[in-house]
Amino acid sequence: MATAHYDVLIIGSGQSGNPIAKAFANAGRKTAIVERASLGGTCVNVGCTPTKTMISSGRAAYIARRGKDYGVNTGGVPITVDILRVRERKRDIVKQWHAGSLRGLQSAGVDIFMGDASFAGDRKVKVSLKEGETKEISAETIFLNVGERPSRPDIPGLDSLDPRRVLDSTSIMELDEVPKHLVVLGGGYIGLEFGQLFRRLGSEVTIVQRGAQLVPREDEDVAKCLLDILQEDGITVHLSSSVGSISRTEADGHNFSVSINGSTSKTDIAGSHLLLATGRTPNTDTLNLSLVGVETTPKGHIKIDQKLQTTAEGIYAIGDCHGGPAFTHMSYDDFRIIRTNFLPSHTPSTTPPQATTQVSRSRVLTPYCMYTDPQLAHVGLHVKELKNLGREVKTAKMPMSYVARALETDEARGLMKATVDAKTGEILGFTCLGIEGGEIMSLVQTAMMGGLKWWDLEAAVFAHPTLAESLNNLWGHFE
Repeated sequence: MATAHYDVLIIGSGQSGNPIAKAFANAGRKTAIVERASLGGTCVNVGCTPTKTMISSGRAAYIARRGKDYGVNTGGVPITVDILRVRERKRDIVKQWHAGSLRGLQSAGVDIFMGDASFAGDRKVKVSLKEGETKEISAETIFLNVGERPSRPDIPGLDSLDPRRVLDSTSIMELDEVPKHLVVLGGGYIGLEFGQLFRRLGSEVTIVQRGAQLVPREDEDVAKCLLDILQEDGITVHLSSSVGSISRTEADGHNFSVSINGSTSKTDIAGSHLLLATGRTPNTDTLNLSLVGVETTPKGHIKIDQKLQTTAEGIYAIGDCHGGPAFTHMSYDDFRIIRTNFLPSHTPSTTPPQATTQVSRSRVLTPYCMYTDPQLAHVGLHVKELKNLGREVKTAKMPMSYVARALETDEARGLMKATVDAKTGEILGFTCLGIEGGEIMSLVQTAMMGGLKWWDLEAAVFAHPTLAESLNNLWGHFE
């Protein structure tokens, strides 16, 4: 078998792999990319883009049902959901992004191979093409952008269920019916977004969370506020609970029964569909990494240094597979690091050099936003993290019901909070659980990047009546 040689090979067409491939190709390097599923990776195909598209449909149903709150009547006609149209709209938007990924790679001159790749030697891979053929490719430099997949918990009786009723974050978006009762295992971002979405589409929803609070990363008061919101929406939540077993049944439109072990009691729940949202697993197990000396953590994430290099020379890991914060914007920032170190002459002169994962202030702050409604957004450190740093801090917390714009739109659920250095005024962390929380968080992130103090935001002149204006008032509520 003849080996095709390239300057650069990217395995995985994700949100760092694609821009890296285009950058090297545009710089005149012979470049190839291998993708086993869909160009664009998780975000475009089964992650951010489709989920937020469907969540918009769920919000439309929610607002329509609340019409009377705004003095708008629907004439007594009940709001119904066309799940096939919801799915079609999602598919159409995904197709647009996928087509854009293909055009971008082709126009840059990147060779695209659709298939599964695994190492066959030092900087040499074997690709099992979808057409059935096998191709061998070598490269001077290889980037691993293989991402993660939904994990499947080991629960007695799970395998006895109809596979069509057992869903993950990908298959749930392809349903052709609204579940009668969706049981969600996991109270993290994926479980909560889908749980609230399908509640709005018409499902009964129960969430089972092993921990003592939802979204364990967040401060306790934020998690409690979010819990109250979801329960107000009619979602049942079991905290400090685990699934003992699942059994198949056929009764009253339900297809299985879940035995839940709570902290003080046991409960059986009948459901029609089960969403597994208990975590994700890196797609590194089939790469044959040990052959080339690429080390992984016990969970399978690839070990890297601050320049994203693995333990093997000439092999780098980018995106979710190296175990950093699993967000698209962090993956894209991996591209910036690679561009700085490999293609400095092809980096725009206005772009600050970012040679390591610790250079970018905005990356270190780790901003993120969960698209529940209201959104939950955070940047910087959490209060519980700051307790261990020995700094003198103080926290300001204000309910969204104090925000004029939130009241005007009748979207006043939630809270915002910020923790600052009590002596210097430096903003150390900010959370907004509220309407357009991600946009408010991004404004505070920009202030943190620029070194502004909390009193600079308090004294700022923001347009009235914007949500940003709430940052004048937050600081009057230090605890």
